[in-house]
Amino acid sequence: MLVYNTTYHVGLDDARNFVIWIHQVYIPAATESGLLKRPRLCRILSHHDEDSECFSLQFEVEDTARLHEWYVKKETALHEE
Repeated sequence: MLVYNTTYHVGLDDARNFVIWIHQVYIPAATESGLLKRPRLCRILSHHDEDSECFSLQFEVEDTARLHEWYVKKETALHEE
C-alpha cells in the first residue's frame, strides 16, 4: 500500500471554497474508479506564507501500477479543472 500525496497552497480568501470544492468535487471524482481509496485532507501548519493556507490531500493506492493507471485516466482532467 502506498500513500499518494498532493500539497496545495491556497490564498486565505479562497481557502473555504477550496475545501468545499475538494470535498464535493475533487475527492468524489478521484475515488470513483476505486483505484484511490481512503482520502484524507489535512491542513498543514506552515509559517512560510502568512497570506495562504497549506493543505495535504492523501489517498491510499495499492501499488504504483494502479497509481499510474489512475493518473493516466483521471488526474490530467482533474488537474485542469
